[in-house]
Amino acid sequence: MTLAGGLAAALVLGYITLRLGLSPIVGYLLAGILIGPHTPGFVGDEKLASEMAEIGVILLMFGVGLQFHLHELIAVRKVAVPGALFQIAAATALGAVAGHAFGWSWTGGIFFGIAISIASTVVLIRVLADQGALQRPEGRIAIGWLVVEDLFTVLALVLLPAILSGEGQGNLGWTLALAVGKLALLAALLFIAGKRAIPWILHRVEAAGQELFMLAVLVLALTIAIGAAKFFGASMALGAFLAGMVIGQSPFATRAASEVLPFRDAFAVLFFVSVGMLLDPSQLPQEWPLIAVTMAIILLGKPLAALLVTRVLGQPFAVGVSIAASLAQIGEFSFILAVLGRNLGVLPPEGMNILVAASILSITLNPLLYRWAGPLAAWAARKPGLDRWLNPPTARAPIVK
Repeated sequence: MTLAGGLAAALVLGYITLRLGLSPIVGYLLAGILIGPHTPGFVGDEKLASEMAEIGVILLMFGVGLQFHLHELIAVRKVAVPGALFQIAAATALGAVAGHAFGWSWTGGIFFGIAISIASTVVLIRVLADQGALQRPEGRIAIGWLVVEDLFTVLALVLLPAILSGEGQGNLGWTLALAVGKLALLAALLFIAGKRAIPWILHRVEAAGQELFMLAVLVLALTIAIGAAKFFGASMALGAFLAGMVIGQSPFATRAASEVLPFRDAFAVLFFVSVGMLLDPSQLPQEWPLIAVTMAIILLGKPLAALLVTRVLGQPFAVGVSIAASLAQIGEFSFILAVLGRNLGVLPPEGMNILVAASILSITLNPLLYRWAGPLAAWAARKPGLDRWLNPPTARAPIVK
């Protein structure tokens, strides 16, 4: 019932929003609100929907990994690494000040700030794919940027509980080294052992027919994702991304992508439905001031920080504004961090609802913002004085080999 009700509602509302000129993602989010526990009528199983949505995230990141090779990630590191870290620091500071201004503790505010600093990989990939920008310079930098954010989130999930419990005060360096060591070991196993074992497995089942090949791809994607989380402390999304990168370097990349695509699209819809199910509309009248401040940070603070750092790093304005627009949203990792903050007793109960409301609004507006990025850059290019001011003196071709 949850699967049928969620997909049926997503189909109807996605079609309506598409006809209204909006992204179908908006309809999927509204479908989640419709079948959620906080609205009358049919109520879907929230836990089941969340688990199916996790499969969507895994398959989506696996598909991205198939098309995103290691050399591309290395090529954008000079922009993606400092850019992501600066933007995270700026958004965290703004979120902490906002939370404290509304009576939260500084610890709760910092947790809230970190949560709104991380953009949704699911939304980013969907927006870039819809605009045909996945393989353009700004698309590659944005994906590399999100990979750095995902790695930061993994480290935050490991370190924050240790710091807040007091256990990590004397062993913070050891805790950090252990987390980084686990991630390095995961990457080494996949790119050294996996580079041999995974193609060998796919080669053996390829001759057995399409059904077994499809099953092998799904098993590899899901098992590696879950193994990364259970044994290496990484996120399942990151594990799936790395698995996709390994298969993407094999002769089976094209066929694996075609087999996963139908499953990825269906379960990705359930991700947006599950986000909508979390919203409690009855609390919005009391929470709207902080929601408005949060939206200002997401839609203005984060993009301006990204635009500033890309200019400092020598990227053209057209590339910087596209990256800035694509990051003006929050999603799955924000909720994971919020749940951790709530379990540790530092994030107030209303924090989760504010994040969900801000996520729905930012995901709704993000495709529109991204569409405006290109025309804005073209308009600025026609103004010689403005163009010289917006583009750094050393502006060159984007740092993508």
